[in-house]
Amino acid sequence: MQNDTQPLNDTLVSKSLSAADYVPTLDAMLARTLERIDLKKRQGLRTPDELWIVDHNDVYTLGQAGKEEHILQRTDTPIIKTDRGGQVTWHGHGQLVIYWLFDLDSLKWSVRNLVSHAEQAIEDVINDCLRSSPSSSDNISAHARRDAPGVYLYADTAATDDSTSTEDSSLDNKIMLGKMASLGFKIKHGFSYHGIAINLNCDLSSFNAINPCGYAGMQMLRLSDFVAMQTDSEAQTEQKMSDSFSYETVTQKLIDNIAKRHAGLIELRAIAPK
Repeated sequence: MQNDTQPLNDTLVSKSLSAADYVPTLDAMLARTLERIDLKKRQGLRTPDELWIVDHNDVYTLGQAGKEEHILQRTDTPIIKTDRGGQVTWHGHGQLVIYWLFDLDSLKWSVRNLVSHAEQAIEDVINDCLRSSPSSSDNISAHARRDAPGVYLYADTAATDDSTSTEDSSLDNKIMLGKMASLGFKIKHGFSYHGIAINLNCDLSSFNAINPCGYAGMQMLRLSDFVAMQTDSEAQTEQKMSDSFSYETVTQKLIDNIAKRHAGLIELRAIAPK
C-alpha cells in the first residue's frame, strides 16, 4: 500500500493510498480521527483536515445498520462490517473512493452541509466531464436526490438548451438511468470520516451480488460508459487521447472542487426539494 501526502492549502492535505486493504485503512482512519479529537479537546489544536484518496482492493462493506439480507450472493470477495452509515456497497479498482476527515465544527458545517457539499462536488465534476465529452449525450446530467443519498444520472424526457445545468433542482421531467456515486459518513465528536465512492472505470459486475446501498434492482453506472476514458495501459504509457479523461484527471478535478469548498470558495447551491 503506497502512501503519498500532499498539502492542498493551510488547513487541508490529501493522502493517496493505492491497492489498499479495507480493514487497515479503516483502522488508520479511525485512529487518526481519535487523535485529532484528543488534540482538540486537550490542547485546543486545530489540525489540518484530510482527504484520503483510496484505491481499494475488492471488498464489500456493510454499514453500521446494514442488513445481511441485502447481500444476495456470497463470493470470494470479503464482506466487512464497518461503522459508517448506509447499507452494503462494493469498493474496488477503477472506483474512486475519497474519505473526508474533516473538523466540521471548525468549518462551521452541519452534517447536512457535509453531505450536500459531497454530492454537489460530485455533480460538478461528472457534469463537467459529460459536457466536455463529444461522446456523451447532451440530455444526460448528474443530480443528487433528497430521498436517497448519492449522485444519479438522469436523461431529460424533453431536451432543452439548459438540460445539463446542475442548477435545475427539478427532476420531474427526467428519467433516472442509475446511480454513479455513493455516500456514507460517520461523525464522531464533530469530526467526519468515511466518505464517497464514484464508479469511474470499474467492473460493475461486483454489484450484482448485492442490493447496492439497500436498493433492490438499483442500476449502478460508471463514468467510462458515458465519456471517453483512457485505459490503464494508455495512461501508463502517457498515450494522449483527444477529448478523453483518465482516472487521474477526474480524481484531480474532484480534489480541486472539494478543496475550494473547504476553503469557502464554492458555496452550496439550494438543495432540491424531496
